[in-house]
Amino acid sequence: MSALMQRERLRTLVVDDEPLARQSLRSLLAGDAGMEVVGECATGREAIKVLRQGPVDVLFLDIQMPGADGFEVLRAVGPGAAGAVVFVTAFDTYALQAFDVGAVHYLLKPFDDARFASVLARAKERVRGLRVQGMARQLGELYAAEEPVPAARPVASPTYLERLAVKEAGRVLLVPVEQIDWVEAEDCYVQVHVGSRSHLLRQSLRELEAQLDPRRFLRIHRSTLVNLERVRELQPLFHGEYWVQLHDGRRLKLSRSFRDRLDQVLSGR
Repeated sequence: MSALMQRERLRTLVVDDEPLARQSLRSLLAGDAGMEVVGECATGREAIKVLRQGPVDVLFLDIQMPGADGFEVLRAVGPGAAGAVVFVTAFDTYALQAFDVGAVHYLLKPFDDARFASVLARAKERVRGLRVQGMARQLGELYAAEEPVPAARPVASPTYLERLAVKEAGRVLLVPVEQIDWVEAEDCYVQVHVGSRSHLLRQSLRELEAQLDPRRFLRIHRSTLVNLERVRELQPLFHGEYWVQLHDGRRLKLSRSFRDRLDQVLSGR
């Protein structure tokens, strides 16, 4: 295998307390030249220890395990420990919680080869998307570093995304984040609305929110993120809820649980 292919292989960790389940996943992954299994763990605590040593590209993670379950593993290691998380479990009661923590997919046991291949393809797409966004962020930082900064104006922090990498028709578009109107969650995807167009990204709303400047973008609902510069007015509803009307006339609901954060932003706190 060439050195280029070695670099492109995705580092993968398998975590499951059942030996047969781990063996099955290893066998399926062995048939894909783009994947490299760098380890396997039988308990959540083992997984935490391995992931703290360094991140992986794809994490296949069981939920019910002794010591620490799959959700506890993710809380312990943080969101940067794996580019794509696939929960593999025999229980169908955790699906909503899995997507809330940014999982790429919820693979229910038993599954066949075709189902696994579909899920693996989605995980690969997530990792590639994150890499493209990382490159876009680096390009944006280089571009900002080359621009002269007026003495009276502070240097902008490079922490947050300035451009969003969007795949479209075989190409990658770099969309300036200030052009985004609002973002809505769709399972483990987000729909990014820019004027009359929208772009589908394979990542969770929580992940995208963490990459955007909170002074510019605000969560107003469990499934909605809005660019504050696009907000024209607030229209009261009932029980502390509001309609958030954008300049283009669209109305989005502000839920009561996100009202305090909006108040803080508007008051400059």
